[in-house]
Amino acid sequence: MDAVWFARYKRQGGEQGLWAWETSEGLDSWEDASAPGQVGRRLVRSVCRRDPAERWARLTTNMMHWAYGLAWGAQYGIVLRSAKRPAPTWGLVLGPVVWTSDYLVLPLAKVYKPMWDYDAKTLWKDLSAHLVYGAVTGGAFAAMLGRR
Repeated sequence: MDAVWFARYKRQGGEQGLWAWETSEGLDSWEDASAPGQVGRRLVRSVCRRDPAERWARLTTNMMHWAYGLAWGAQYGIVLRSAKRPAPTWGLVLGPVVWTSDYLVLPLAKVYKPMWDYDAKTLWKDLSAHLVYGAVTGGAFAAMLGRR
């Protein structure tokens, strides 16, 4: 999924290399943090009862981004291993499920606007990246389970 977003970033003139882009190099404020970072900020604020310092924006964004993707992959793996006849194509369902949940949960957390406030182009760009995530996750699990 990130490969899709990075390729788009580069096509639009982005100058950072992959590692710098992937790890949000230069992110030094909550104002500029992505959705995962904003969710992490809210979690820290709810537990600590105060806003985390700006210096934590980059680390929090990265931790939340990777934890979120891994958590969905783990859930997918549990469902896949519990099924009598798992199919590798199930990964194609995972992407839209994650995408839909984002547009249900994140507006409630006031991180996204409601889905109907986005134009079709924006929604398609996001959905297509999630489709890649699902397909790659499904393929990875198929490859791992096929070896047993």
